[in-house]
Amino acid sequence: MSKNVDQTARSLQDEILFQIDRLITEAEEKTRPLEIDPARGKLFELFVTAHGAGFLNEDAEIDLTADTLCKKLAALWGLDQAAQASVARQEKIDEKNLSKMRLLWSVMRMWMEWTYAWDRWEEFHAGT
Repeated sequence: MSKNVDQTARSLQDEILFQIDRLITEAEEKTRPLEIDPARGKLFELFVTAHGAGFLNEDAEIDLTADTLCKKLAALWGLDQAAQASVARQEKIDEKNLSKMRLLWSVMRMWMEWTYAWDRWEEFHAGT
């Protein structure tokens, strides 16, 4: 990340990541799917905030696109290391990490779908 990115933008990125982490952890603890409200609505609000801040642009200095978001969360939870260890040992990934991975895939899928829809909004609403 460039030193030109101001502290407010970095703080906003950190807050978005913190809130997403909290929502996922809460959904996991309560065994509730992320795809239904209230989690879905809260995740979408965070998506809108990230979009409004310019974090979803391809060339953004602060990148919260679906891929990067999931990489950051996977690193935060140690999923990247757990997956590498699983491959190295040629064993299945443990159930706890697999559960987190499934939740991460759900977030990634929703984030990608929202990005696609948001980016194509004008295309489908031009002239209405």
